[in-house]
Amino acid sequence: MNRALANRALVPSAPRFVVKIGSSSLTKVDGTLNWPALESLSETLSDAYDRGQQFALISSGAVAAGVGHLGIATRPTDMSGLQAAAMVGQPHLMSAYGERFAQRGIGIGQVLLTADDVIRRTHYRNARLALEKLFTMGIVPIVNENDAVATTELRLGDNDRLAAIIAHLINADVLILLTDVDGLYSGPPTEPGSRPIRFVGNMSELENYSITGRGSMFGTGGMATKVTAARMATAFGIPTLVTSAENLRPALDGESVGTWFAATGQKSNARALWIAHAAKSHGQVRLDAGAVAALESGGKSLLAVGITDVVGTFDPGDPIDIIGPGGDLVARGLAGWDSERLRESAGQSGAGRPAVHVDDMVLLRH
Repeated sequence: MNRALANRALVPSAPRFVVKIGSSSLTKVDGTLNWPALESLSETLSDAYDRGQQFALISSGAVAAGVGHLGIATRPTDMSGLQAAAMVGQPHLMSAYGERFAQRGIGIGQVLLTADDVIRRTHYRNARLALEKLFTMGIVPIVNENDAVATTELRLGDNDRLAAIIAHLINADVLILLTDVDGLYSGPPTEPGSRPIRFVGNMSELENYSITGRGSMFGTGGMATKVTAARMATAFGIPTLVTSAENLRPALDGESVGTWFAATGQKSNARALWIAHAAKSHGQVRLDAGAVAALESGGKSLLAVGITDVVGTFDPGDPIDIIGPGGDLVARGLAGWDSERLRESAGQSGAGRPAVHVDDMVLLRH
């Protein structure tokens, strides 16, 4: 698991992958579970298991399944309603997976995570070790955000982002995001003139396209969240394939389906991803142009002299955003000082230890 897969034809040889499926692909229009879809997904993944591939399945559907079982006409919008639906739906969803995989002699393990589990370093490490243990036992991890206990203020937000984090956490060779359409299009797929985008070598290639998507009635995702997840994964050396749920089997067979996002960065340690994407920012420091240039030249810590403003309240060790003079996000890092002391020292030279040490910082602008 060292070098990134060069193209989708190599997916069948990937030792380990992550596949994410959303609510819209697992539920019918009335919100109840789509049994044929779940059966097809389980069969396809069981075949990959029998070939010797390891995988983690990130599965939405708990809230949607709960909506169906509760007889609710529409997805709740309030947190308590969503949590209640998740509490009812999660056992039904896992039971369905357990039955299907058991028919092939495969065991599953339920993994419910909160943002806290990927924000706090010790929790992040424990989650990684637990997932690795499941793999050594031959168990398939089925992962979802723990909707039942997550709060509005502390959520991962969507399972596409969670899938990218899990892909890095388990050192996956490829991330596969399943949706309702076969990949990314240059415009709304139903509009005349829209064409499929089969390969993205660099995210800058998408700057001329308007990528939006609100997700279905029973889901929170959309194409925009999948592109965000692909950006996260590829930046850390993991190629990403976005395709339809119906095309999972040909995707795992290496056929030319969906949109392939090539890896643009190098595989790096989990701590770097935690700082860059998983950790919730507690505040901001704004820099002058000279400080930005110093950081982007490489190997430099952030000194207080280059800081022009401090936003928010944070303690030493908290993740913070590092913002350039134009308002763009330059880097993320762990604060060396608390926000009060940093405000007092901003713009001053000889202020002692760095505001953010180079070892605690990840550049995001290239």
